[in-house]
Formats: sequence, C-alpha cells, structure tokens
Amino acid sequence: MLQNVDVAVIGHLCIDTIRLPTRPVPFVVLGGAATYTSFAAKRLEASASVISKVGGDFPEAYMWWLRQEGVDLSGVIKRAYEPTTCFDLTYNSDLSERTLKLKSKGTPIDLADVPADLEAKAIHIAPIDNEVSFEVVEHLKHCADVLSLDPQGLLRSFDEAGNVTENASADTRIVSLVNIYKSSQNEIFKLTGESDLKHAIKAIHDVGVETVIVTMGAKGSVLSVEGAQYNIPACPSDVLVDPTGAGDVFIGGFLTEYIRQKESIWCACVGSAAASVVVEGLGPTYFGKKEEIYRRAKTLYEKELKQ
Repeated sequence: MLQNVDVAVIGHLCIDTIRLPTRPVPFVVLGGAATYTSFAAKRLEASASVISKVGGDFPEAYMWWLRQEGVDLSGVIKRAYEPTTCFDLTYNSDLSERTLKLKSKGTPIDLADVPADLEAKAIHIAPIDNEVSFEVVEHLKHCADVLSLDPQGLLRSFDEAGNVTENASADTRIVSLVNIYKSSQNEIFKLTGESDLKHAIKAIHDVGVETVIVTMGAKGSVLSVEGAQYNIPACPSDVLVDPTGAGDVFIGGFLTEYIRQKESIWCACVGSAAASVVVEGLGPTYFGKKEEIYRRAKTLYEKELKQ
C-alpha cells in the first residue's frame, strides 16, 4: 500500500455489462465506483489506491489497465475460487434512467482485508453491493484526514433474480462517521426518509457530516457546507455517450481538490467538469486531459457561480 496516498477508495471493483440504446450489442467493461473515483483522482495528478476484493473471473487485463493508469492495487485481493461482483446496466432511450441487475456478488471486504499500513489524505467509501461494514468504516476513520461516503451500495437490496431495489434499512451509523457525504437525490431521500431536499440535507448534517453533496444528473448538484447551500450546474458535455460512473468521477474530482485545501465550490466545479468528460466515452475508457477538466471547471466557476 502506498504510504500517505492522496485518495484511497474502498469498494468492489466489478465487471459491468452496459446496454445503451445507441449500441446494438452490450458493452462489457471494468466497473465499480472504486474504478471511476480512482481514475478521476489520477487524471488530476493525485496518487490513488484501491482497497477491494475480486474473484478468479476478474480479467487480468483489467488489473493491467488500472496499473497503467497509475492506480495502486496493493490493497486488492484476488480470490481464485470466489466470484467477482458483476452488474447488468440497461439505459432508457434518453439515458436519464437505468435498470440495474446483479449477476454475481463478491464477498464482503473485512477488517482483515484492509492494509495494516493504510494512510491517506482522503478515503472514499464506495460500496456497490453492501460489501463495506460499519466496523470497517470505523477503522478507516483512523487512517485518513478526510472520510467520504457514497451510500448507494448500502441502500441496495437484491432478490433471487438479481433485481435491484433501494431500501431504507441501511446501517445509517456509517453516515455519522464521515466528513463528506455524496449521493443522488433518490438515495438521500431513501436514507433519511425525507421527501424535501433541504430537510434531507439537514438530516445528514445533524449526525455530524460537514459537507453534503447531492447529485441530480442533468440538473447539476447541490453543495451544502457551513450552513450555506449552492446550486452547482451540470457542466456541458460535447456529447453524451454513457452516463455510468459520472457521480463517482464527480467525487473523485471533488476530493482531489479538497485535500489540496481548495474552496468547496471550486472542488464541486472540478467534480462537475470531470463528470462531464467521462460521459463522452464508454464506461471508464475516456477521462480527457487534466487541462480540459480544469478549463471546464474554470468556465463553470466564473460564469455560473461568481457573477
């Protein structure tokens, strides 16, 4: 494990089968929030490390790909006789909604799987299928200056056929351990039981979370910090090819700037800009150049938020 890594991400790497209305055949690709978040951090020249567990069916080519991007994989455990988490994602005609199906589920990431020498400026907790427990997160709090959470994988339940539904029975104690919370609007409503966004955000702040980010796709995102809320517009993309991982890339960009002591609004603009680039390619195949991400972020910051 890299010592004092900038951004470490814990959660299952997975294999995604993505079905897009514009493509006649499905696209099978490396997936998982840990992939997108670590790639985004690396693109902005932060050091990135992944703590994960994969099975014998996880392609060696994906490990090579992650290493080529400069992601530290010393915290990834490969178990030959266990499965890798695999999802099937089917998007609707305008890519605004998707149906998620679990094809196989990896084994949970236990305390024993966390590298003993883990030290990070930020650790992002990014479960996709309930693989990270409260005990693990409690331990991680002592390994990082900043702890952030995307609860999407805590809120998912699966039936025998693999169909995914969001439920509110997640271990919400995890939320109280983190400094930064990021989720979709639907997820924060499910988690808090609130139907009003301001009330939902307040409920997250009330358990001790300093920064709350709610992503809303094409409508942008809401950033709530130090008692103030800011509407961060979605950064325009040149073309929308595949929205998978946009929220994960957002938090990767946000955290990278956050640990550099940048203003939260700027961090969110970088997150929005990074997300606007990744959706221009299939899966995590395209992140653009660092200069393009910062150019888009600067435009967003100056035109939309500082007028």
